[in-house]
Amino acid sequence: MKYVVLICARGGSKGLPGKNIRPLDGVPLIGWSINTAKQIEGISRIIVSTDSQEIADVALAYGAEVPFMRPKELAQDNSPEWLVWRHAINYLEDHEKGMDAIVVLPVTAPLRSVNDVEACIRLFEESEVDSVITATESSRSPYFNMIAQNGNGYTSLVISPDSQVTRRQDAPEVFDMTTVAYVVSANFVKTNNGIFEGRVKSIIVPKNRAVDIDDLIDFKLAELILKEEL
Repeated sequence: MKYVVLICARGGSKGLPGKNIRPLDGVPLIGWSINTAKQIEGISRIIVSTDSQEIADVALAYGAEVPFMRPKELAQDNSPEWLVWRHAINYLEDHEKGMDAIVVLPVTAPLRSVNDVEACIRLFEESEVDSVITATESSRSPYFNMIAQNGNGYTSLVISPDSQVTRRQDAPEVFDMTTVAYVVSANFVKTNNGIFEGRVKSIIVPKNRAVDIDDLIDFKLAELILKEEL
């Protein structure tokens, strides 16, 4: 199968300004995703979708391609990532060459391993699925210690179990979806509006490789993990 790695990195991060090119252990965050992509077997191209020339220049320096600049309407705080994926697929098919699937490597998960991504690709190829996502063991459960407030201000569990759960270990097993990697059929992205409209399987990764950097605290956690592993 023909795979294209897609790395999406817009320039207007508010949680951590300049996040996508902020150095982590001397390498800008986007460089971590590009460096991982270079080590994956069977990848035909590494494409970066961005609206920022500064990010584009860094991506090019690390060996990725930036064949287009992302339209402004797809670079807003509320722009659906799914439409960014679709735009990239349509652009490549219209102007250059198509692909069977995209391998999306978000900039925010720099601690992923090549093995994590290759495991997703193997599962995608071995299964009759539209996409493969990554997940990690959850420390919270909607059946035990995740709560919601109703319109009257009362608090209850997000999901009420059939019988009382007194220990988290006894609650139904749940996982947190991560940003480590997504492998998605290109045709599925073009004809549907979200991952869970199709057949999905997941690869479980350890928490130390699934840190999702959204703010400074997440960034400091990633730095600490790297320091401990060196």
